[in-house]
Amino acid sequence: MKRKGLMFGFALVLAGLALFQSFRIDRQLSVSAAGRPELKVESPVPAFTLKGLDGGEYKVGGVRDKPLMVNFWASWCGPCREEAPALKQVYDRYKGQFDLYAVNVTRGDELEAVRRFVKQAEFSFPVLLDTSGEAAEAYRLLFVPTSFLIDRQGRLKEVIHVLPPDELEDKIKKLIAI
Repeated sequence: MKRKGLMFGFALVLAGLALFQSFRIDRQLSVSAAGRPELKVESPVPAFTLKGLDGGEYKVGGVRDKPLMVNFWASWCGPCREEAPALKQVYDRYKGQFDLYAVNVTRGDELEAVRRFVKQAEFSFPVLLDTSGEAAEAYRLLFVPTSFLIDRQGRLKEVIHVLPPDELEDKIKKLIAI
């Protein structure tokens, strides 16, 4: 009987710690981190400039000619591999109407693996290299793949993860129409 009471007490303490930790994480996500404003829908996205695999420099943030999808990914990520054909398909279909930047989280990846992934996936859109992790940090990236849909005014419209091709296409059509 005493042992059951101890086990119950231990389980209660663990549950309390889990609840406390969950509250702390939720609170941390809503408070600005390192002076960066919280990412909110309809708010301007953090600006960054990264080099692409093609050697060019690409800028995110501020007013642009076309809406933008920023997709954070890694070559070792299974869901990123699953998502790649849908990204290629939607870009090939709407490439004149929106931009797509595939931001490789290079800090946790190998450049040769990145090149192989891009070649195999036949990406025709810019692949950017976040070698320092600053862009991922500014966007508070928790896992890959994560995509940010950004309107022409540089405002966040939506955050999405792997979607079936038809749902991804619907999101892109809505982004273009804004």
